[in-house]
Amino acid sequence: MTDNVKQSSVTARRTVFVNELTNGILDPNAPMLGPVADGGTIIANTAPGCWGPMITPEIRGGHEVTRPVAVEGAEVGDAIAIRIRSLVVTSSATASGNDKVMAGRFNGDPFCAAVCPGCGTEWPRTGVEGIGETSIRCVKCGADATPFTFTNGYTIAFDDRRQVGLTVGKAEAEAMAVDAEALMALPDASIQNPILKFAQADIVGVATRLRPFLGQLGTTPSRAMPDSHNAGDFGAFLLGASHIYSMTPEELARHKTDGHLDVNTVREGAVLICPVKVKGGGIYMGDMHALQGDGEIAGHTCDVAGTVTLEVTVIKGLNIDGPILFPVADDIPFLARPLNQDERRVAHALARKHGVKEVEENAPVTFIGTGPSLNEATDNGLKRAADLLDLSVPEVMNRATMAGAIEIGRHPGVVRVTLRVSLKTLDRKRLGDFARGLYGL
Repeated sequence: MTDNVKQSSVTARRTVFVNELTNGILDPNAPMLGPVADGGTIIANTAPGCWGPMITPEIRGGHEVTRPVAVEGAEVGDAIAIRIRSLVVTSSATASGNDKVMAGRFNGDPFCAAVCPGCGTEWPRTGVEGIGETSIRCVKCGADATPFTFTNGYTIAFDDRRQVGLTVGKAEAEAMAVDAEALMALPDASIQNPILKFAQADIVGVATRLRPFLGQLGTTPSRAMPDSHNAGDFGAFLLGASHIYSMTPEELARHKTDGHLDVNTVREGAVLICPVKVKGGGIYMGDMHALQGDGEIAGHTCDVAGTVTLEVTVIKGLNIDGPILFPVADDIPFLARPLNQDERRVAHALARKHGVKEVEENAPVTFIGTGPSLNEATDNGLKRAADLLDLSVPEVMNRATMAGAIEIGRHPGVVRVTLRVSLKTLDRKRLGDFARGLYGL
């Protein structure tokens, strides 16, 4: 019996506090925290994702996410509804930009199979010497060992209320590099090299708004895999790979849970419903982004540390393959928004005029689709919607066209398939109350 299964004999707690991080590998056989009670709360301190771990070869998965938490009563085939109660950015500055892969410093995949170019050590321990793109040094041989540098990058500072960010100049970026760990508020358990050490300043004086969300939020896959590859697009890099996390297409499809979303509507107030593929589910999170435009087209955005409060509820026997999202009302695409009173009055008048006996009572719901390309991700999202809702794919396509939308979550292969669905159908799947609670239906 594995340790994570043994957790089921432990008394569940109403609140579980998480201050532990993984080394980037989601392993279903590793011990989980908890269990947290069904209906309980998880409170976590998360580490910045992407760039810090990307320049820390010791981290094997592309991010540092939290150690997973088991949920009482969650069995394979169930789902877990995650209410995002709060997200608070704790970093006061960060850096990001478009990446350049450094040849000779990895075994096939720079995110999860780093190799020191000097001594050949796999996943070498490194330290920081000075600042700049050559500051990441192998502790064994002293070689410049970062697998990534920037093609174009920036350093961005946030106001005290974490509402606005401003990109700063080179002198200020270099000053921030000296105090990088404190400015980024790295959690105690983090081993990442802070990306502020690179002191990037290619874009200066651009102000932007903050709207934080979690780039990683989900359940543990049923086979060990790098956390950044727990999705249909990045996961494609595992297919036939030369390192130990290699998978076949069938294995990837069966085991992944699509917890690496980078969907900017997975934010405070939303409800994310995730598949359970291992006993206890294993809720993990991380890669908080201070802001991101749809698609994350630069490949990376403003990764920050933060505090997260989640409320979890088990949905028995839902049997979903990937995440379902009920976004906050402001994030619903225009055509998918519930009709207001005036619009419904007009709709009922049209029904009387044209002999339609009933105007459907419905609500918006978003299905996350992933795949190697946006087209394949769209097909995946459409099929997931059809399978759960007992509709044909053509009907899902029609509903997403006239009362919904297809939106890019992340380029190259995460999409949001949003459509209005009959509340009777959502009730039959035990999802209707999430829509009623969020949208006042």
